[in-house]
Amino acid sequence: MIPAEFLVILLGLASAAAWGAADFGGGFASKRTSEYSVVILMQAVGLILLPILAMGFSEQFPQGGGIFWGFVAGVAGSLGLVFLYRALSQGKMGVVAPVSAIITVALPVIYGAVKEGLPSGYQMAGFMVALVAMWMISSSDDNGDIRRQDIVLPLLAGVGFGIFFISVDMFSEDAVFWPLTVAKLSSVITILLISILTRSQGIPTRGALPLIILAGIFDAGGNLFFALASQVGRVDIATVVASLYPGSTVLLAWIFLKERLALKQWMGVVLALVAIVFISL
Repeated sequence: MIPAEFLVILLGLASAAAWGAADFGGGFASKRTSEYSVVILMQAVGLILLPILAMGFSEQFPQGGGIFWGFVAGVAGSLGLVFLYRALSQGKMGVVAPVSAIITVALPVIYGAVKEGLPSGYQMAGFMVALVAMWMISSSDDNGDIRRQDIVLPLLAGVGFGIFFISVDMFSEDAVFWPLTVAKLSSVITILLISILTRSQGIPTRGALPLIILAGIFDAGGNLFFALASQVGRVDIATVVASLYPGSTVLLAWIFLKERLALKQWMGVVLALVAIVFISL
């Protein structure tokens, strides 16, 4: 039997790998069709898949708390995505990615400290190394002049993602599949409303559909692995490890798209491995 402190790391890594693959597939599909249609369909795939798993595992439908936190998770996560995409399209990636990553991790770490007490010194060191790794993997050298929106939008994105992680921890003690289904439903509704209000709707091309479906499966898998990780261990550890997903994305781009990785990104991947070692101590 795997100890809980190691199982939470393994599940967090599985979540990071799945989310990284989802971002890779979704990002590649976004080059062929509207990014809003990609995100909506990705969430819709999870909305179909998760109830099937819930019924297959005979999971009971949750009480009001599970439904509420599932709804909050979906709305917060989808708003985080919208703010992040807007920030990346208008701002500097070298600023946007680190700011959103720091806020994303900071909120669950504070929440975890209040709920379960401070993590160990080694784990705190691992958190710090992981933040540096996220920055090195995600950032670029072309930062230029930093504008207000380069800080505000990724900050809001980080708040959305942080609330998503906390909300998942709130419902994962009782159920997983049904609350995640509610999260997917509220996410689809939220992004659909935003796309209508901003007139950003688009019909995905036939060639992009297989990629979107595959990305949606990976995204749902990432959500599931994270929910299980927060169920068996500390939410701050689960969040920090799962937030290393950009490493999975850039490695997939290197393998399949033959994209060259900068030395800084390779160093970030190595630091991510170092962070995992510290967190596991």
